[in-house]
Amino acid sequence: MSLRVDFHTQVQDKILYACRLSRKVRAAQHQIVLLVQDQAQGQMLDEALWSFSATDFLPHVFANDDLAPQTPIILTQSLALDLPHKEILINLSQNTPAQAQDFQRVIEIISMEENDAQLGRERYRQYQRQGHTVTHTNVGAS
Repeated sequence: MSLRVDFHTQVQDKILYACRLSRKVRAAQHQIVLLVQDQAQGQMLDEALWSFSATDFLPHVFANDDLAPQTPIILTQSLALDLPHKEILINLSQNTPAQAQDFQRVIEIISMEENDAQLGRERYRQYQRQGHTVTHTNVGAS
């Protein structure tokens, strides 16, 4: 089965964009796993999800939290963990998730930084080679 992979490129602020995207995906009642590059990025995203909007509540926890099974947004550095749901994966890391095919949909967030963009292009080609349906949205152009 082909996986749907959406690339969102030329993103100015990956953390803020991930918050806005999570709000939109949650409004459609979907469950999300946010894959972060490292603990520092995870902490920044955690804090941003709490504070980016005064009117929106985006319930989230880290994957190892006891409340993870009941929480619609999970933050993790590793997909190797036993995650409570695998609907939508939002990838903020610079790696191709080995377990991406376990999800119904993957959204790749690629910044304007050249290294991040280059790694994103490599992931794009890798998903294509694997036969997945890949789309591209240039966020910077909108």
